[in-house]
Amino acid sequence: MLYELQARAEMETWKLRMRKAPSMVQRLSHTLQARVNRIIPEKVHRAITATIREMVRGVLFGSKYTVPGKQDYASFADMESAVRKRTDFYKHTAAAEGGVTGAGGILLGLADFPILLSMKLKLLFDIATIYGFDVKDYRERLYILLIFQLAFSSQDHRRKVFSQMEDWARRWDTLPEKEESFDWRAFQQEYRDYLDIAKMAQLMPVIGAAVGVVVNYRLVKKLGETAINAYRMRLLR
Repeated sequence: MLYELQARAEMETWKLRMRKAPSMVQRLSHTLQARVNRIIPEKVHRAITATIREMVRGVLFGSKYTVPGKQDYASFADMESAVRKRTDFYKHTAAAEGGVTGAGGILLGLADFPILLSMKLKLLFDIATIYGFDVKDYRERLYILLIFQLAFSSQDHRRKVFSQMEDWARRWDTLPEKEESFDWRAFQQEYRDYLDIAKMAQLMPVIGAAVGVVVNYRLVKKLGETAINAYRMRLLR
């Protein structure tokens, strides 16, 4: 019971962050992002965008990942302990992958985008399953991608996504069953813009490996924390 009270308090603090208006620094960062995007060659943008689009569509509307078998946990604390252990595994795996691709120059650095994206989505599928949700259901996969957007979007877009998730139980029965309803274009654009500055530094010689380790570790850590609080909203009502 004490753990659940602590978890609820953490969740409420997190919800306040999700609802906050963008700060001046965040607005300036968005302006900087736009300038960086104009410098990066268009063919690089197209390659990244196409990769994200196809991977997202494949995951959301195609075959599902292999996920852990359903388990029963003695308490909510035990269940979240399993989630954190799973997240730790992916944090260290992503960091190692980022170091290898970052040390390999531009070609391997570009390969990091689809590898890391796939790894993040696999983590979300695992977390959803540990929490007891059926990822075979299209609506659960939609929730997974909303979590993804919460973690990797501008604050303006994050607030819009969060408003869709706050009353998910009520929205559940009204959600469309077909893939055409999902705005994957907005999804991939926000994701790409969020990562451009950090991940482009990974393509630079000498520092690429170190950047890859740190950035990948932090991105997966943030995704795990976002997922935990997003599922707490549904389980601790």
